Amino acid sequence: MPKMTHILLHRRDGSLLFVEMPASHAYQLSALNLRLHKELSKLTADNVPELPKAIAEIGELDLLDEAIIPTSGMDYINELESTFAAIRESAYPLVSLLTEIRALQAQLEQWYEEEGSI
Repeated sequence: MPKMTHILLHRRDGSLLFVEMPASHAYQLSALNLRLHKELSKLTADNVPELPKAIAEIGELDLLDEAIIPTSGMDYINELESTFAAIRESAYPLVSLLTEIRALQAQLEQWYEEEGSI
């Protein structure tokens, strides 16, 4: 079984989101999240999304609340890509951010394909 890591994201409303990522790609999602937060303020579109903030990477996760279900990294990155693709702006930094999101998306697709998990 492949080693997985969880990224803990904090939403603006105070709720938490756990994103399950291959351990080999977890840092990339954390770094991407930090970069997106840094660049969001530069976007001028009227539909810039609120983005949860990565606050921790957790190696082994043992959730005690059965109602909390981690989101798969592939599902999260697909949602992130569609959210940012919908922003009505065509200038830097959006083009650069979408390129980074799509690069991680392609890497995850390849990883899941190789692992037979998609």
